[in-house]
Amino acid sequence: MTIDKTQIIDALRHVDDPDLRQDLVTLNMIDHVQVEGNKVSFAVVLTTPACPLKNQIRQACIDAIHQYVDHGLEVEVEMTSKVTSRRKETDTMLKDVKNIIAVGSGKGGVGKSTVAVNLAVALAASGAKVGLIDADIYGPSIPMMFGMLNERPTGFDQDGKTYVYPFEKFGLKVLSIGFFVDQSKALIWRGPMASMALRQMFTDAVWGELDYMVIDLPPGTGDIPLTLIQDFPLTGAIIVSTPQQVAIADVRKAADMFRNDKINIPILGLVENMSYFTPQDMPGKKYYIFGQGGCEKFAAELNIPLIGEIPIVPAIADSGDAGIPVATDNTSPVTAAFLKLAENVAQQIAISNSIKEIFGGVNG
Repeated sequence: MTIDKTQIIDALRHVDDPDLRQDLVTLNMIDHVQVEGNKVSFAVVLTTPACPLKNQIRQACIDAIHQYVDHGLEVEVEMTSKVTSRRKETDTMLKDVKNIIAVGSGKGGVGKSTVAVNLAVALAASGAKVGLIDADIYGPSIPMMFGMLNERPTGFDQDGKTYVYPFEKFGLKVLSIGFFVDQSKALIWRGPMASMALRQMFTDAVWGELDYMVIDLPPGTGDIPLTLIQDFPLTGAIIVSTPQQVAIADVRKAADMFRNDKINIPILGLVENMSYFTPQDMPGKKYYIFGQGGCEKFAAELNIPLIGEIPIVPAIADSGDAGIPVATDNTSPVTAAFLKLAENVAQQIAISNSIKEIFGGVNG
């Protein structure tokens, strides 16, 4: 029996992407189909290198070839990725950045910056090109969390304008307002001056091609976060909370800001930080010291997914103080929580981008 490429492609029409709910062939996710005797090879082009279902998709492809073509075939599947974007070719601002993710919170003190930093590190660890901007202008913490308190970026002048190079560390590009000011002194800037300084980190920096840009927003719903989410083409937002009811109450304000008719930014999901405590000597035990199920219930009320539950462990605070994000440590059990968060964020972005492409203008 002679096998040809058409038979392979037809078989793969029976394999659906679990998130996008269409077959891989229709979604143009199959590439480089080769048939040599008893051997079949092809590539599956995922929508993100952080896809949490890649092993499931790979096995489904092998099963489909065996079921619909020949069970005796030797099947080799290469899992690659090309991050999707719904940016228009006419968009000039940050035109080489495929997806811009805002990480916000209704109030301070919930670990928003910790989540933003470790999310960016985990996305980069998956193989994506990632940038991180510290837009928390009155309390920039990223220089300390990256061990770069005394660093100053370099740059160049062109056509009467100064451009800066983001730092590159832990596999991603990063800029913070803290790199440009004396962090030992209070930053006394009014809203317009602060907003202008933030815009320059976006527009006057050499970011290059990025799959994801993560923005650590200032807490709350004031002028600066409003300016950022109105002025820049955001793919979506992530809201960070802790389990306490007082924190969850403030999440509603953040959600209302993103869903305001004049803003209308898709909320990719809710992250519950300090979700539970696990003693080091009892890794299978979880103590919900701030309550259990609060964020899950509220996420359901908002009709958004709960995309992360980050435990409260000393290693997170210690790593931030030491300037080495905990997500860089593959031996830490909390790293798995951030890697799972990165997978879920990438998954939600792929779904959101697909919905936009198919239906146009529909916000999740």
